[in-house]
Amino acid sequence: MPPSSRTPRESPARRQRRRRTHQRVDSNGDLDRQTDEQYSESPSPSKARPKRSQHHERRSSRAPESEYSKATATTSAALSAGQLAQLDQLNRKLGWDEQDAPPKRRPRDVREEPRSRHDVALEREEEERDLERERRRQEHRERKRRRREEERAAALEREAEDTDHREYGNDKRRRRKGGRVVSGQRLERGSEAYYSEKEEVRDDVRLRGGGGSSDVDYDEDRRRRKRRKRIFIGVGVLIMILAIVIPVGVVLSQKKGFGPQTGGASNATTTQPANSNLNGMSESNIPQTYQGTNLDPFTWYDTTDFNVTFTSELVGGLSVMGLNSTWDDSKRANDKVPALQDSWQYGTMPVRGINLGGWLSIEPVITPSLFDGYRTHDNVIDEYTLTQTLGATKAKSTLEQHYSSFVSEQTFVEIQAAGFDHVRIPFSYWAVITYDGDPYVGNVSWRYLLRSIEWARKYGLRINLDLHGAPGSQNGWNHSGRQGAIGWLNGTDGTLNGDRTIAIHEQLSTFFTQPRYKNIIAMYGLVNEPRMVELDTATVLNWTETAITTVRNSNYTGVIVFGDGFLGLDKWQGQLQNEKSLLLDVHQYVIFNVQQIVLNHQDKIKFACQGWTQQATQSMNTATGFGPTLCGEWSQADTDCAQYLNNVGVGSRWEGTLNMIDTPGGSSTGSQLSPTCPTANSPQCSCANANADPSTYSAEYKQWLLMFAEAQMHSFEQGWGWFYWTWQTETAAQWSYKDGLAAGTMPNVTWTRAFDCSQDIPDFGALGLPENY
Repeated sequence: MPPSSRTPRESPARRQRRRRTHQRVDSNGDLDRQTDEQYSESPSPSKARPKRSQHHERRSSRAPESEYSKATATTSAALSAGQLAQLDQLNRKLGWDEQDAPPKRRPRDVREEPRSRHDVALEREEEERDLERERRRQEHRERKRRRREEERAAALEREAEDTDHREYGNDKRRRRKGGRVVSGQRLERGSEAYYSEKEEVRDDVRLRGGGGSSDVDYDEDRRRRKRRKRIFIGVGVLIMILAIVIPVGVVLSQKKGFGPQTGGASNATTTQPANSNLNGMSESNIPQTYQGTNLDPFTWYDTTDFNVTFTSELVGGLSVMGLNSTWDDSKRANDKVPALQDSWQYGTMPVRGINLGGWLSIEPVITPSLFDGYRTHDNVIDEYTLTQTLGATKAKSTLEQHYSSFVSEQTFVEIQAAGFDHVRIPFSYWAVITYDGDPYVGNVSWRYLLRSIEWARKYGLRINLDLHGAPGSQNGWNHSGRQGAIGWLNGTDGTLNGDRTIAIHEQLSTFFTQPRYKNIIAMYGLVNEPRMVELDTATVLNWTETAITTVRNSNYTGVIVFGDGFLGLDKWQGQLQNEKSLLLDVHQYVIFNVQQIVLNHQDKIKFACQGWTQQATQSMNTATGFGPTLCGEWSQADTDCAQYLNNVGVGSRWEGTLNMIDTPGGSSTGSQLSPTCPTANSPQCSCANANADPSTYSAEYKQWLLMFAEAQMHSFEQGWGWFYWTWQTETAAQWSYKDGLAAGTMPNVTWTRAFDCSQDIPDFGALGLPENY
């Protein structure tokens, strides 16, 4: 009743108890809204209460009636013993047991009276109150269930009227228990904040007593569906945009040299390998110490033909991870050469080999797409600046995709079919180790080197290991890794870098003297093209002797290869004569000096047949040269026109645009600023035809290219043989043996030739072949 109707004799305790009795339960199990306002507004220290619609108020906190209440208020009556027994029986049916009851608490609103009158009544009242509290809990659960059914029915009714909402169900599954505290109370909500089509999303809308939807769960569900719909539409639009942009980008990139073009690598792909050998495995199978390292196959971009069974075994400090435990050396490359398990008679049996250049040691002329995306001021000119600019993560991703795609098993199939019997594999020191400050991608190329050796074994091809890049750079050219100053056996850290290279050879030679490599690692290269015309000759010779000793101490018994250093073959007579199984490596080209590039087509073939044949013969004789000699690099190119051949951003001698002054380590002595083609620029020297697609070559030009290649083969076989530079390129067709085969400018197999140096050489100018292109 209202406060004005209370009797003067009514005590505060009695008034409080009477006010609590005003709460009633309606026919739906909901509490009457006459709950005491002061109580309902007071902060609750309890856990968050279950969520309900706006028109539902909090459950009653009315204390159970007791004998003490009967004595002080006419509106209450004590429960008889029979009634208590019935209540106990009801509670047991509801699953309540007195052993589970919460600790007894003294009512906060009951005033103290002498225990002599009320002690028994108080104890019993507390027991009754606990029982009543559980009964109310059960009633609350039942009301909640009924309310949910009503809300669901109401929501379904609204959904039938609203065509924008297509699904409303699984209400229990969609509800969430999350909430946040607001003004001492807990604001309960679903998985998302309140949503209105007319308002911005707000978290503070559904405060107690505030406005909002009478069915918050349903509104939240509507909002989720609308957001999902918008997301689906956005994703669909994005997919459509990508479907248009990506093909256009690919076409444009190919036109601009970003992807494989004429003469490009047909093996290149942007699709990650299937890596099916990881199926059924889990990264948890890898010891935690090694997870995320180079020994973890789940970090590898490509696991094709690798053994992905984990092992931490090292040989010479180098991992054997990825190798199978068995191998077969019974294969031979063709019927003209022995099987791997049989001895090769070097010096009497010519080597016909191919280089895999630009693969594990990046060269701009071979893969210009890795450099085309940069501008001049970016100064991306070699593998050092490329990886430095990309950063560690992107550099690893970029180069590992290149390692995976540029050379595949099919590469070795084609090499064998072309008549080769040896493969020279250039790699750089960062396959083994990197040092402080190095931006190179360390160790990743190592496993690709090992896999390529196993593919070569499968097709009977012997291997010539070639350390193409040494610490500090042994020549200052981009294919050593870093263009510019020579820091190997030269400069402040020259000795340190020389010692580092010896340590690398100790590791490599230890690894490759395992029984599995005895037959296939036929040649072991110490360092590619040390620039001895710039280095101290005696220092390089001393280093070479130390390197040879290191490799031999690891029990390597094969052929050790060292470079002529551009000194000239005649300078090596009498050097290193006390060492056994050494091979002098010379690289022969007619385009990197003015004296040879100006020769016309007829004279270039004459030079190959006469000059190089004479050099090979003299070098093979220890009375006039070192002894065993092999040409490790040569090409059929008759110009230096190929993009990036002379460095990134540098022109050609042919057109007179070779300006080396502004390049790292460059000088005016290396520049050529006047055209040097055979016509002396009259008619004008041009690179247009030399860089054209081979399908556009004239019959006379194709005839010359084939004859020039066969003349060099004949000449170099007067020594131990040769390795062509290189198997494939992206754009430089005249440097790609694979493109030469396709164009008909290379013999179908290496030993079947139409020309040798005993034949007459025609005047190609008289046949109509221009000398200026």
